[in-house]
Amino acid sequence: MAETSEHRFDVVVIGTGPGGEGAAMQSVKNGLSVAVVERDPTIGGSCTHRGTIPSKALRYAIFQMMEANNNPLFREDGVSVDFTIPQLRRRARTVIDQQVKMRQTFYDRNDVPVFRGSAKFLDGHTLEVTEASGSRSVLQGKTVVIATGSRPYRPEGVDFNHPRVFDSDKILDVDFRFHSITIYGAGVIGCEYASMLRNLELKVNLVNQRDHLLDFLDEEIVDALSYHLRDRGVLIRHRETYQSVEPCDDGVILSLQSGKQLKTDVLLWAAGRTGNSDGMGLEALGITPDSRGNLSVNEHFQTAVPHIYAVGDIIGFPALASAAYTQGRLAASHILGRDDGGKSLLRLIPTGIYTSPEISSIGQTERQLTESKVPYEVGHAHFKSIARAQITGRAIGMLKLLFHRETLEILGIHCFGANASEIIHIGQAIMAQPVPHNTLMYFINTTFNYPTMAEAYRVAALNGYNRLF
Repeated sequence: MAETSEHRFDVVVIGTGPGGEGAAMQSVKNGLSVAVVERDPTIGGSCTHRGTIPSKALRYAIFQMMEANNNPLFREDGVSVDFTIPQLRRRARTVIDQQVKMRQTFYDRNDVPVFRGSAKFLDGHTLEVTEASGSRSVLQGKTVVIATGSRPYRPEGVDFNHPRVFDSDKILDVDFRFHSITIYGAGVIGCEYASMLRNLELKVNLVNQRDHLLDFLDEEIVDALSYHLRDRGVLIRHRETYQSVEPCDDGVILSLQSGKQLKTDVLLWAAGRTGNSDGMGLEALGITPDSRGNLSVNEHFQTAVPHIYAVGDIIGFPALASAAYTQGRLAASHILGRDDGGKSLLRLIPTGIYTSPEISSIGQTERQLTESKVPYEVGHAHFKSIARAQITGRAIGMLKLLFHRETLEILGIHCFGANASEIIHIGQAIMAQPVPHNTLMYFINTTFNYPTMAEAYRVAALNGYNRLF
């Protein structure tokens, strides 16, 4: 007979990804009793095991192989490397293990028990956690934080059990060599994998349902990404919708409503994600997920039931690991009776898109400023003119500053190129300053180390400032 145990806590957190970790640590550090629930064998959530960490570790391993093969010193000696994805994934496994070990210590050090199993609400304050063995734990929580994340969307009619049909979770475990791939869905995940796999010299079809790639970005950045993907050999097909997927022994045929048929060795389905809200009994509490499993929350991350909060991917946009951690901390602050600003504190979230080269942006785009009739000006720094980029041989890309013509307030920053996701944070720090300290003049009057990529801010600021006269 399965064992049952009962426990009481101030806060019960469901999920140990970035959102759950942020909520749990902020709560326990401020004196609340906290328990977390995790259905996977180890902590970390999709971010650590199936998303951010393994995909970025794989990306870096591919980059290292590219660097070696493109290095003239190695080529002259006839040295080249040709690793398969399973071989390259060994590096990711090491990083995942390090992340799990580190994050487990957070819970151990703060005496936060981790209950293994799937959680289901028995009532608004009571959760039943069932392990695979059948053992049950009943947790009472004054408040509950749902941080269960998301998973790839799997439409009916697509056989994801077939060994040649993948989603973004399954592709990381591919165990055979393939030479061509069709990626259906050209959002962030689709573009990242198109870029990554093309760097392995695979033939890549990228099928986009929209008119442009990543149309939430600044148009100039999107144009640059499209150009460089095509320049690398990625075949981009816009305004296409799938009709059927037919797996074969030697490949997969994707039939499109336009009448086109694309046959490649494998198919990666990258069209959206679904919140992990099913199976928890939320509807009985009056919390109804939308069609993609996402939960609605207010500015303090409270659901329709005020003592039940939700953070991270399960609340939809922006669905970033970085934002999830902060959301978790802000939810915990509200539980503690503090008002740290809630969602308003997250107004300046940078995007980080790990294509090759990277993309990162913060603030408004030219299109948004034009539609709002804001008088703005543009400053550019092309990396080909930056000494550090010339030295490293990574001169593709640019930094773009958008600023108010009259006040010189920085309104948007858009970066395309190597280390864009790092470079963006210098501008983020200035944009977060109150008036009049958020100003283009900071970049003009500040001395940057030389040679550095940070110097691009001074170059772009002077370029834009000169346009005013």
